[in-house]
Amino acid sequence: MEQQFDYFSVTSLLVFLTFLLRLVWGWKKSSDKIKIRLPPGPSKLPIIGSLHHLIGLNVDLPYYALTDLANKYGPLMHLQLGKMSLVVASSAKMFKELMKENDLAISQRPVPYVARVLEDAGRDIAFVPYGDYWRQIRKISRMELFSVKKVQSLHYIREDQSSKLVESIRGHAGTVMNLSKAVSDYTSTVVARAAFGSGCKDQDKFIRLSLEMVAAAGAVSTLPDMFPALGFIPILSGKKAFLKSIQTEADKILDVIIDEHIQKTKSNEYDGKESDKEDIVDVLLRLEKSGELEIPITTQDIKAVIWSVFAGGTDTSSTTTLWTMSELMRNPKVMEKVQAEIREKLKGKKEIYESDIQDLHYMRAVIKEALRLRIPGPLLLPRETMEPIEVDGYVIPERTKILFNAWAVTRDPQLWENPESFIPERFIENPLDYKGTNYEFTPFGSGRRICPGMNFGIANVELPLAKLLYFFNWQLPPGMQPHELDMTAKFGVVCGRKNDLFLIPTPYNNIS
Repeated sequence: MEQQFDYFSVTSLLVFLTFLLRLVWGWKKSSDKIKIRLPPGPSKLPIIGSLHHLIGLNVDLPYYALTDLANKYGPLMHLQLGKMSLVVASSAKMFKELMKENDLAISQRPVPYVARVLEDAGRDIAFVPYGDYWRQIRKISRMELFSVKKVQSLHYIREDQSSKLVESIRGHAGTVMNLSKAVSDYTSTVVARAAFGSGCKDQDKFIRLSLEMVAAAGAVSTLPDMFPALGFIPILSGKKAFLKSIQTEADKILDVIIDEHIQKTKSNEYDGKESDKEDIVDVLLRLEKSGELEIPITTQDIKAVIWSVFAGGTDTSSTTTLWTMSELMRNPKVMEKVQAEIREKLKGKKEIYESDIQDLHYMRAVIKEALRLRIPGPLLLPRETMEPIEVDGYVIPERTKILFNAWAVTRDPQLWENPESFIPERFIENPLDYKGTNYEFTPFGSGRRICPGMNFGIANVELPLAKLLYFFNWQLPPGMQPHELDMTAKFGVVCGRKNDLFLIPTPYNNIS
């Protein structure tokens, strides 16, 4: 009996080992097959993946590092960053393949660690998961919050705040002033008034908190996204607690704002109809009260939308305005040409309204060229595959993160002549737009996940820029030549100037 037991034990063990070896061999062959079909990329080590290949590259500006790697491995490249499987697209052709041909399959948005820290993660416009609520909030954004009609109806806010901007600059005439602060104050106030009106007594405090939130979010380490076990790092550093404290303080202000708006809807004067003077909170409450929404909007949802508007609308617009002014100071001939256009078209006007600037074609080309050369989001917000997809002969597995290196595309010498030079004329000769159909120029993304606030963001740049160039001549600080102006960028939620822009304004006197 003991011999029989040994025989069956050995036989069973051999059968099991044979099955296990075949299973492992089959898995290895399958793994090798998948590995072969992945886009090319640098070699990988256990645990850290491809991270060691970033040593010696400019990781402070990651789009530089990714461009260097793409020059070696190709425009569709696979990186393994710890546990994060990442495919990086770095050409207009790959952008089109992914954002047009495979747009639905990559409509998911991965929620980064810094967003998961906050209570609104997954409900804000940027990171809401693909599904019914995403479809609803996208429709609301496009049809109600940021439609062309709605953006135009807010002209009175931009006109009022840009006039205050001009007056504040007049107070610094002939002296070195911090234009970065002045432009940031303008943009933040415009966004605040568009979001919840002008009657909030804590508006300035909320703006300060929102700017602190954006700065703090940009400083949080991405290590927990690559190595989930390292989620304790932001906790030990205090950054997680700092973010939460900002959100808690700001939420108290938002609770008061939303409650005031709710009380307004209960008054006898409220008719529930659309109005040109509606702010974003008004719109969301009107839609909720209408009973037409498939998914009810909660107070937390309204807060998430407001945070999205501030995070996406404040820094992006002010950054674009400041990079545009920086490039104009470095390129005096372009400055002279754009000021000549504005001053000829608006000749004699003591005040400028949005209706006055519709024919400033060269100024719009200047803004586009600034968006190309100094794109605020050089790495577009990532996507994630919801199913395996095939791109350019390679297979990208499900749940792979897709990163779009727009900086590499907008500086591609095969697409742009003299790509490092600031030449607005290129957009006169070839009037590309930024609405997502020209894949060589996608500062706001493309496809289903294109930035819904694009029209709002551009409107917040055009009018103040026109006024800055119409009402003032500008000089660099004493002793500084145009080529000496610091153009160092700082990567964060947006990629803005590392150092504030200081200039000397002189009022333009040829205004009757």
